[in-house]
Amino acid sequence: MEFLIEYGMFLAKATTIVLAIVIVIAVLASSGQRSRKPGKKGSLKISRLNEHFDDMKEALRSSVLEKKELKQLHKEEKKQEKELAKQEAKAAKAEAQQESESGESAGSRKKRVYVINFKGNIAADAVSSLREEISAILTMAEAEDEVMLRLESPGGMVHAYGLASSQLVRLRNAKIPLTICVDKVAASGGYMMACLADRLVAAPFAIIGSIGVLVQLPNFHKVLQKYDVDYEMISAGEYKRTLTTFGEITQKSRDKVQEDVETIHDIFKSWVKEHRPSVEIDKVATGETWLGSQAKERYMVDDIKTSDEYIIDACKQADVFEIEYEFQKTIQDKLGRVLEEGVAKAVSRWFQQTHVDKYQ
Repeated sequence: MEFLIEYGMFLAKATTIVLAIVIVIAVLASSGQRSRKPGKKGSLKISRLNEHFDDMKEALRSSVLEKKELKQLHKEEKKQEKELAKQEAKAAKAEAQQESESGESAGSRKKRVYVINFKGNIAADAVSSLREEISAILTMAEAEDEVMLRLESPGGMVHAYGLASSQLVRLRNAKIPLTICVDKVAASGGYMMACLADRLVAAPFAIIGSIGVLVQLPNFHKVLQKYDVDYEMISAGEYKRTLTTFGEITQKSRDKVQEDVETIHDIFKSWVKEHRPSVEIDKVATGETWLGSQAKERYMVDDIKTSDEYIIDACKQADVFEIEYEFQKTIQDKLGRVLEEGVAKAVSRWFQQTHVDKYQ
């Protein structure tokens, strides 16, 4: 009896704590919603990557080199900077004189490279940020500038990746050079986006391709029949529904879906061929994937290099800015994100542990 009383007290305390936490979260969420600026969706986060790499370089040199050696190096760099400044001033003077004589203004400046990122899932949710980033870039970018997209996506829904691809078409229509770098994977819908690049760069072991279309879903019609469960669906239009989760799949429905899949595949092939005319489309549109070096042999990519190499090279001759659009997050969003990351870490830890045990 005493045990039951103690257990009841513990349960009451635990329930009180949980309720208190829920009330606090609700109050914070409500106040967070009231404090949000009306009409403001989010903000741009801009980082100058030239400074980022310079800071890392200086931090490493300060730790590795002797003070005397570092001082001498700084002295030589200042001398080089002065010489470079003289050369630039001389070139600017000559350019100004040429403009004066011709009556035209060249308006030359240092090239800018805008770096954006797209990490795609099945629904291509990253398109929400992508469209804002491209809209911002188009307000300033000129023909001598460049946009570099770091792309990672295994593909997903046709309409979602169609919209993501259409955002990149906006850059092409504005005559802004587009470089796409693939470090890990650009398959299916990911490659639909990648083939829009003026220059497509892939890491040696990046996964490229999967030019195909897939439809799959489980069907529980036989299970329902076994347990004598009726399933009704009322629709208008012969092909309003074809394959469903609970309805009986007929050969007519199956044939219709097959026809639709082949139509989408033909459109996908035409898209790739239009934007990468050098590929032998019938040989690569088999649904297969290739590593970066293999894809280059098939003219599916233009160069083998990581995005890090590309950006560091760009920093030597251009001002490089990383652009990221961040949406305002509610307290619910933040708590959901924390919960999602916690679950992901737990699953990852379990997966790693089971595989380690298996191979020990």
